[in-house]
Amino acid sequence: MAMINDVPAYHLFMWPIVERLRAKGRSMTIEEMVDDVATHMGLSDEVRAVTHGKWQENAVAYRMAWARSYLKKMGALVNSERGVWSLTPKGAAMTEAEVAGIKQAVQKLGAAERAANAASASAVDDDPVPADVGADDWKDRLMALLLAMEPAAFERLCQRLLREFGFIKVEVTGKSGDGGIDGTGVLRVNLLSFHVLFQCKRYSGSVGAGAVRDFRGAMVGRTDKGLIITTGTFTADARREATRDGAPAMDLVDGDALCDLLKDRRLGVTVEMVEQVTVDETAFAAF
Repeated sequence: MAMINDVPAYHLFMWPIVERLRAKGRSMTIEEMVDDVATHMGLSDEVRAVTHGKWQENAVAYRMAWARSYLKKMGALVNSERGVWSLTPKGAAMTEAEVAGIKQAVQKLGAAERAANAASASAVDDDPVPADVGADDWKDRLMALLLAMEPAAFERLCQRLLREFGFIKVEVTGKSGDGGIDGTGVLRVNLLSFHVLFQCKRYSGSVGAGAVRDFRGAMVGRTDKGLIITTGTFTADARREATRDGAPAMDLVDGDALCDLLKDRRLGVTVEMVEQVTVDETAFAAF
């Protein structure tokens, strides 16, 4: 029977967390991370089942939480309100030796960190986007950034977005000749789970009915739910094809809807209380 001493110390989880985030498109939910990192580290079922403390918390999950906290303090990770943790550009560039030094570095912060936080809290941030951006102009600015992203970065952004909306096991396959399928995910709705295949189309044109039919053909025998996300638009024929009677229904997200979804989950978009929308260009460099 495994004991608490058999569970790796929290700092030993740091590098595996960075490694697996790199392998998983730079973002994971806590649930995904606990399972994936523990598997990657070869922890036995007995070790993964160890609990501790008054409330019998899972020891592996608890120590990973401390590891994430330390990585976040050093700017290697960020997390959203919905529990999705992401690797920052700084974290993605870290070496194993640098990660190994985080424990000691964080412990030395002490009063200096508190003073720095107090100073930054009173400072006025420079907004990269003018304050007088119109109600719809932010979408134009955001769309320009999306179109300028590398294809792989856009796929990672879509992966992160799906996670923010409750998808689990979101994987970007990146396989060529796979009928346009860019990734897979699982959406849980109450007691039901739906396996979803998705496609990411980063361009300014229109997606036609042929693309919808081709993607549906690639889905046959693999899943009954498909999702196409594009920065462009869908033709009327494409939308009709997506909901054609007798065929598996497809969900379509065009550029305008994509902007709204990013705004809803505050991914690279900041919304002020007065509904002033700003686009944070640095956020897109992290994908």
